Amino acid sequence: MTTLRRRDLLRLAAGTGAASLLAACAGPGGSGTADKTATGSGLAGPREGDISFAHWRAEDKEVFEKILADFTKTNGKISVRQDISPSADYQSTAIQKLRGGSIGDAFTAFRGAQFLDIAKAGVSTDLTGQALLQKYEPSLITAGSDGGKQLGVPYQLVFNTPLANTDLLSRAGLGEAPKDWQGFLALADKLKSQGVAPIAWPGGDAANAGQLLNVLVVNNAPADDALGKIETGEHKVTDDWFLTVLQQYAELRPYFQSGATGTSSDAALALFAQGKAALLATGSFQVAGVRKLGATFGIDLLAPITTTADKARYEGVHNATFILGVNAKSTKQGAALAWLEHLSDPAVAGVYANGTAQHVTVKGVEYTNADLKALAPWLTRKTALAPRFQFTNLDVRSAVENATVQVAGGKSPEQAAEEAQKVIDQKKK
Repeated sequence: MTTLRRRDLLRLAAGTGAASLLAACAGPGGSGTADKTATGSGLAGPREGDISFAHWRAEDKEVFEKILADFTKTNGKISVRQDISPSADYQSTAIQKLRGGSIGDAFTAFRGAQFLDIAKAGVSTDLTGQALLQKYEPSLITAGSDGGKQLGVPYQLVFNTPLANTDLLSRAGLGEAPKDWQGFLALADKLKSQGVAPIAWPGGDAANAGQLLNVLVVNNAPADDALGKIETGEHKVTDDWFLTVLQQYAELRPYFQSGATGTSSDAALALFAQGKAALLATGSFQVAGVRKLGATFGIDLLAPITTTADKARYEGVHNATFILGVNAKSTKQGAALAWLEHLSDPAVAGVYANGTAQHVTVKGVEYTNADLKALAPWLTRKTALAPRFQFTNLDVRSAVENATVQVAGGKSPEQAAEEAQKVIDQKKK
């Protein structure tokens, strides 16, 4: 499993205080010199026309509109419209829409199953050799490759680690993050005694309920790829290590908000933004949403360490996602490529990053957003690549994640695991 380490991300961290970084090296497939167009890809086509940019982040719409306005000034023959769907809908329907070619000339994909399904369907244009790849940190765009080809470029560097209201943590007397499971439960008790929900968890939103699974798995799993191997049958949800994960969901029941298993992502976000919950069990991709709701408290990340301190391998979880691609079914690939090139410019990526409170994978970006600066230390901490996205079969992933929701709702870990394993055995055949 990929981890964020100081040697990989020192330049990204430095970007929070200065724009100048080390000279760019060629990215995957890059020559370091002239632009190369993938043979037969259509990417050398006319840079003109009206194109669709398909994605799921409605909260980024205004920032993208600003970027689009600048783009049209220098690319007057191209107009771009945003086609935005809710994340759950995008996960389930995007591939059908992209196949038609009328939506998503340029598009985004979730890391893991969706990206691989889109690639398998022949919708992703090969970007190998394109000069824009040189603009990215090579270690952070591997999730956009398949079969030796760079079929997309992960744009966001996010932390799938619970957001923390630092004001509430301070009132609870927290000097430093708990280093083991018992310490985390003790903190949760203190927070609960103050009359707030220790954890706001969107258990009713399939797209985000599973984010908590990431941090509960990484230090419990016997290997970095163990969660994904549930799909292949090499591991089962009835294994002791996963039963431990489910048991910890049971231990967290008293610390979730009332009705957690039916709570939407928006409701959990509002609970946290209003200061009624100390942690939001999703990730850094919701920082901007918290601020839009008027929250002024300090924000940090805090991952439950699920083992004893000496056995903990990771401090949290990160992901490289929002994978940018050019639709192979589009007749306007040249224009779509021009849009991706624009997004890949460090100055433009900085507008996106600071406007959305999202770190990015582009090199040379200067972070001026206060929340990005506050979270900058996480760029050099040891965090695991989010294991939730190891699944290539979304039905299997749903069965695994549903087991966690069932346990949070009161079912025993053993019963939830047995029922989920039956579904998994059927779905993976």
